[in-house]
Amino acid sequence: MDRSRLTRALEATVAAGAIGACLATAHTAYNLGRLRTPSRRPPATAERVSILVPARDEASRIGACISALLASEGLTDLEVIVLDDGSSDGTADVARRAALETGRTEATVQVLDGGTAPLPEGWLGKTWACARLARAATGSVLVFVDADVTVAPHGIAASVALMRDAGLDLVSPYPRQEAEGLVPRLVQPLLQWSWATLLPLDLAERSPRPSLVAANGQLLVVDTGVYREAGGHDAVRGEVLDDVALLRAVKAIGGCGVVVDGTDVATCRMYDDTSSLVEGYSKSLWSAFGSPVGAAGVMAMLSWLYVLPPVAAIAGPTAKARTWGAVGYAAGVTGRALVARRTGGRLLPDITAHPASIAALGVLVAESWRRRRSGSLTWRGRTLP
Repeated sequence: MDRSRLTRALEATVAAGAIGACLATAHTAYNLGRLRTPSRRPPATAERVSILVPARDEASRIGACISALLASEGLTDLEVIVLDDGSSDGTADVARRAALETGRTEATVQVLDGGTAPLPEGWLGKTWACARLARAATGSVLVFVDADVTVAPHGIAASVALMRDAGLDLVSPYPRQEAEGLVPRLVQPLLQWSWATLLPLDLAERSPRPSLVAANGQLLVVDTGVYREAGGHDAVRGEVLDDVALLRAVKAIGGCGVVVDGTDVATCRMYDDTSSLVEGYSKSLWSAFGSPVGAAGVMAMLSWLYVLPPVAAIAGPTAKARTWGAVGYAAGVTGRALVARRTGGRLLPDITAHPASIAALGVLVAESWRRRRSGSLTWRGRTLP
């Protein structure tokens, strides 16, 4: 192929990527306009609500989590159950102190000792902890909350009210993600951006298709009867992405659920530094795309839409390639800006680094698959099968 043909092919490829980025950003805007949002002033609920907190070595975070949960408003019948999953840092003691200091008399608080015995065969640590919590719960609604999440006073009542009012069986209010440091600020905003851009929320809410799901186990609300009928965490015992797998199990029995806007409901700071972020993403990213081929295909598509255009805008061989590259880059940044404004994320300068965010995600996906194939996946001191 001569140089002119190569140039035209490059121009066409960049233009197609830029158009794809524009369409994706248009879809982002549509999704955000349709995104369900819990009320800031929900009605009180008379249902018994069980808030379930799995915790392993969370002494530095569990106190704030429990205090916030016990400050919940609009819940007249509340139980909070914490399972200390073999912690070595005094997590259980901190949780008990937080419960005593709050002094909320109408709430029942239990701190269960998960023991240090090896996990049953086929189970992962978090799914085993969540299953035991669910078995101890007595509420008609189960609310799973990670220990690094701080819930707003209205958050639980608002999430329960949204689920009931919308006729859903499961809702996953996506907390506002707090991130500090270069790599966390590059990667963490992609959590909300990914489903806001790539998942058709209207269709996902009611569709039984297992591919149309997004959920976040940091904060997940589910009807107890539906949870048990779907098999609960027993049905997803070996799933690294147990939150997504649980929603699929609910859909498999005819239930429905969807991710919703949790920006005003809760906040979460998942990782304090680059090392912990790499460990966290490495344990699970391999399972997000089905196979190495699937992961490569998704990353190739994202790179085509969001990395190639800015590269062409800077180094394209023709004015046409550079122009299309600039259009594609602007579309990607605009999409990130829309999501950041809606979800409480940072705007400038973070959104301008969207191509670097996609590149960083690609590195993390590759590292996750490397560890998966070498058998070196670990999390919280446990080797993952």
